Amino acid sequence: MKFRTLAAVVALFSSQTVMAVDSQDFVKDNVFTQGIEGPTMYNGTLYAVNYAEQGTIGRVDNMGKSSLFVRLPNDSVGNGLQFDQHGNLYIADYVNHRILKVPANSQQVEVFAHNSEMNQPNDIAITQGGSFFASDPNWAKSTGQLWRINADGSTHLLEKNMGTTNGVAVNNDNSKLYVNESVQRVVWQYDLDDALNISNKRVLIRFDDHGLDGMRVNNQGHIFITRYGAGKVLEVSPEGKVLKTYTLKGQHPTNLTFNDEQDTLFVTMQKRGAIEVIKL
Repeated sequence: MKFRTLAAVVALFSSQTVMAVDSQDFVKDNVFTQGIEGPTMYNGTLYAVNYAEQGTIGRVDNMGKSSLFVRLPNDSVGNGLQFDQHGNLYIADYVNHRILKVPANSQQVEVFAHNSEMNQPNDIAITQGGSFFASDPNWAKSTGQLWRINADGSTHLLEKNMGTTNGVAVNNDNSKLYVNESVQRVVWQYDLDDALNISNKRVLIRFDDHGLDGMRVNNQGHIFITRYGAGKVLEVSPEGKVLKTYTLKGQHPTNLTFNDEQDTLFVTMQKRGAIEVIKL
């Protein structure tokens, strides 16, 4: 009888562990490759890189059905994705050191910005005026850079000799920029002026374990951070306080994005080649 009671307790705890997961599958395993990244939403359709094979961009409808959107030329492989308000899609091409553009209502790929001094553009954050910030890690050396790419495609190196820059996000009024360093496990916060110059760099939050990857900022100014290896997404205040922890099914989230209403979060999962969804 005691053994049966202990088994029942173990089963109860196991069921509670499963129930504690905050996400569910939106796109199943291996629909995308393990290079899945850069989720972004436009007009109710979700886009992410490396659908079925490397060097592609896939789109996912509101029922979770995936299809090929575009295949990138010249052996390019995308990472971060962003749409501007006109429906143009921008792609961080980490292979060829550039930002690509797919003009609205087309599937033609063109070069928007290029700089041979870039390591490998990783993630991008778009501002209201159509300019971008781009993280630029050197994974082999555990270093990185931070770029601003103006709406005309000109590139400006804002900071070098950083840690392994990865996730990058800007708040809605373009007054704050957030950049994380994956290997160093720190998120930096900057002030932005009207010309999108950075100043007043300070630590938002540090971690003792696991990596950091993509980030987004919601309408309330809260920063959502993927914890690579931990299988979690953190919601953090602009003061650096953890407001909530969301537990994922998989352990290796690479990036995330909101739906238009910002009541749903889509998370790309590297090892699974899948997309999980969290109802906020």
